[in-house]
Parts: sequence; C-alpha cells; structure tokens
Amino acid sequence: MAPVLEIRDLSVSFDTSTGPFQAVRGIDLTVDRGEVLAIVGESGSGKSVAMLAVMGLLPDTATVTADVMRFGPRDMLSISDAERRAIIGREITMIFQEPMASLNPCYTVGFQIEEVLRLHLGMTGRAARARAVELLTAVGLPEPADRLRSYPHQLSGGQCQRVMIAMAIACNPTLLIADEPTTALDVTIQKQILDLLLRLQEENGMALILITHDMGVVAETADRVVVQYQGRKMEEAPVLNLFEAPQSPYTKALLSALPENATGRRLSTVKDYMEQMAGGVS
Repeated sequence: MAPVLEIRDLSVSFDTSTGPFQAVRGIDLTVDRGEVLAIVGESGSGKSVAMLAVMGLLPDTATVTADVMRFGPRDMLSISDAERRAIIGREITMIFQEPMASLNPCYTVGFQIEEVLRLHLGMTGRAARARAVELLTAVGLPEPADRLRSYPHQLSGGQCQRVMIAMAIACNPTLLIADEPTTALDVTIQKQILDLLLRLQEENGMALILITHDMGVVAETADRVVVQYQGRKMEEAPVLNLFEAPQSPYTKALLSALPENATGRRLSTVKDYMEQMAGGVS
C-alpha cells in the first residue's frame, strides 16, 4: 500500500537581507495510514518548517524544492492553488503550537468550527451547529453547546487546544499534523490531550505526525521516529529501536540529556555530547 505522505529530498530556504537561509536540507519522509510518526529535534531543526511546506503555508520569502512530495496519488508540487485549498483543512489538517494565537479572538468558537464545516463540507445552519456540538463533545469539552458561544479568551489553554483539535478532525482527515500540541499545558492536561489525539487517531484511522522535542511524549505515543538537527534528518527508526540502540551521535545526545539519565552527575547538554563526539571522547 502506498504511503499517505511521501517526501523525497525536501529543501526549504528563506530569503534574508544577508542571503538565503537553509532551514530544511534534503529530508526524506513517509507516513502510512494509521501510523503515528514523531519528528523530534531541538528548536530550529526544521521540524515545523518541513510540515508547513507540505501544507503550502510558508511565506513568499520561502523557496521549496523536492524530488517528490506526494499525498496519496496527488503530486503536491504540481497541483493548482485551488486543488491545494480543497485538500488542506479537509484531508490534511494541522494543530498549531499556540492555540490562543491560532484561534481568531474576534469570533466565537462556534463560528470558527462551523466555518471549517461550511468551507469544506458545505454544511450550514442547524446541521453545522449540531456537528460542532458533536465535535466538542468528542474532544471532551464540557457543556459543548454553551462553549460554542464562547470567545477564545474565555477559555483556558487546554480548552483552546481541544477546540483546535475539534477543528482539525471536523472533516475526518486522512493526515493530522500536531505541532507541539501540549506546549504550555500542565502535565495532567498534556496527558489528556495526547490520549485524546491517540484515541481519535485510532478511531478514525488517521495518519498522525507528531512534532515535538519531548522524548517522553515520543516514547509513549510514536510507532516510528525521525530525528532532525539543523535542517537535516539524522536518524529514522522504530521507536523502541531508537531508545534502545540510537545510531546517530545527535540522537545519543538527546537521550543523554534526559533528566533520568543524569545518574547523580551534572546533566549533560546536547552541546556537551556533540563536543565530546567531535573530540573522540566516549
């Protein structure tokens, strides 16, 4: 069976006042239906930029090149803008890092969910309102009918994240990209959000790409892991293999920096480990 998403040799650069800046450098990536793929790496490693390139959401200053960028049978490099708009938000959806910044503060939660349904499914009126209530119920938001009348600033961070998830699953997408979906949430809410994403992914048979720098989240959720560093893919492996026998020095550095690996000494940083590797120190 062909993968849901296939990328070969993806590169992204940005025009700057000092010349091009290469944010993504020749990345290969695939994800299958029903699979949870984690993309990990420190901030600035190109995780989000690579997925925004797939979505077509990068600014005009970005130059995107790839040998292959295919979603199912469709070539994402050659489709028209109209075809892309029909796919993005319906078949490929994304949960962004900051729900409070992603939701429009001028409109109610209900209006924003119903807008997705209207644009992609042609639903209006009572049907759209009923579906919106159903979605908020599915993501575990209490009193969903009342919440439709709320503005984003009237909700907590966890509640806004659940609204974002509701919008993302509104059209039963084939691929859901979750970009740091638990950022700025407390530990209890983080677990609730991750459990919710995994339950919805299993129930709907979606492919899920989870962008994160939290290796604990990776261990609990992923089937397969891609590790990125400075825009390059350093390693790819099934999740158990990655934790038990990492191959890349950078992956070893990430795992060495986990608090549970401190073993009574000063906690190593990624920089420490990379410098040791460069100097040949084991």
